[in-house]
Amino acid sequence: MISKRAMSITPSATLTITARAKAMKKDGIDVVSFGAGEPDFDTPDHIKKAAQDAMLAGFTKYTPTSGIPELKQAICRKLKVDNGLDYAPEQILVSTGGKQCLYNIIQVTIDPEDEVIIPQPSWVSYEEMVKLAEGKTVFVKTKDFKMSPSLFEKAITKKTRMLILNSPSNPTGAMYSKQELEEISRICVKYSILVLSDEIYEKLIYGKEHISIASLGEDIKKLTVVINGVSKTYSMTGWRIGYCAGPVEIIQAATRLQDHTTSNANSIAQKAAVAALTGTDKQFIEEIVAEYKTRRDYMVKTLNSIPGIKVSLPDGAFYVFADVSRLYKGTITDSVDFCSKLLEKKHVAVIPGSAFGDDKYIRLSYATSMEQIVKGLKRLSEFVTMG
Repeated sequence: MISKRAMSITPSATLTITARAKAMKKDGIDVVSFGAGEPDFDTPDHIKKAAQDAMLAGFTKYTPTSGIPELKQAICRKLKVDNGLDYAPEQILVSTGGKQCLYNIIQVTIDPEDEVIIPQPSWVSYEEMVKLAEGKTVFVKTKDFKMSPSLFEKAITKKTRMLILNSPSNPTGAMYSKQELEEISRICVKYSILVLSDEIYEKLIYGKEHISIASLGEDIKKLTVVINGVSKTYSMTGWRIGYCAGPVEIIQAATRLQDHTTSNANSIAQKAAVAALTGTDKQFIEEIVAEYKTRRDYMVKTLNSIPGIKVSLPDGAFYVFADVSRLYKGTITDSVDFCSKLLEKKHVAVIPGSAFGDDKYIRLSYATSMEQIVKGLKRLSEFVTMG
C-alpha cells in the first residue's frame, strides 16, 4: 500500500526527539529541551497587527500561487538592500516556509540519478528531499564544518547537477567567508553547477558578515537560487512563510509545481510577512542577536568545561554542535544512545549528530531561556559525571 518513494524517507530525528520531549512534559515531567530550532521570542506586535488587519479586511481568499505583489516587491527590496541582489517580482516565489521552497526547487531541477553535493554535517531534510526527486546525494566531509574548494571539485562528476550550501549552517553555525564563497562559485561556474543557497539564518550572526553567493557576479547569480524566509529572523516559525529567488525559468517551474500541491501560502501570513520585511525596527533584530550571543557564549564555555566534551564557537544561527565521542563507552555506544539516555535519566532533550551525518556529535539549540540553559547544562554535566 505504501510507495517505495515514501518507504525510503527517514523520519526527522529533530522532530522525533522534540515530540518525545513534549510527550514527557505533558505527563508532568520537567524536561529541558535543546531540540527544535525555533526562536523563543514572540512575534513583534506590528506583525501580529498586520495579520489582524488583513483578517478584518476580509483578506482571507486565495492569492496568486507565487505570492501577493506587495510581498514579492518587499522581498525584492530586501534582497537589494541586504544582499546587493537585483531580482524582479517574476523571479520570486513565496511558499509555505523555506522548506517548501527547497523541496520545490529540488523537484523541478533534479532528475533521477542526478547528483547533488551536500557538505556534511548538514540539515536533515536536504538528503530526504533529494531522495524524493530520485537524485543521488554526494556528501563531502568538512574541516571546521566547512567544505574546502578542493574537496568540492574532487566530488564533481558528469552527473553532478547541484550544490546545496547553507551559511550560517544548521547544525554547526559555521559561515563561509567571501573568499571561500568566491572559490566555490568559480568551481560552480566552471562546471555549470546549480547552487541552492539556504540563507535562512543570515540575520542571526555574531560579529561576522553574511555574504550571499549569488552576489559574487552575474555568472554565479544565473546558477543560484537563494532560499530565505521570515521564520528565524522575525520569530515567525508558525506563520510558514518562506521565499526563493532565482532564474525566471526555475521559479516559473517551481510555481507550476506549487500550483498543483499547496497553491498559495497563507494569505494572512503573507500580509504579516510584508510588515515583517518593511516595518520591523532593526533594534528588534539587534536585541535578539545580542541575547543569542550571550546564550551562545555561556553554552560554549560551560560545555567545554565538562570533561569529554569539545565545542567550537558558532559564527551564526542558534545551535552548538558538540563533540561527545570521547564519552562513548560502557553502555553508551553512539550519539543516538547518548541522547536517549540523557533524556531518560536527566530529562534533557538534544539531537543526535548522526541525524546530520556525524555520529561524534550532538546538537543543542540555545533558542531557549538562559534559565533553561543553565538548568539543562547542569543536568548534562551530572549525566556525564554519572558515566
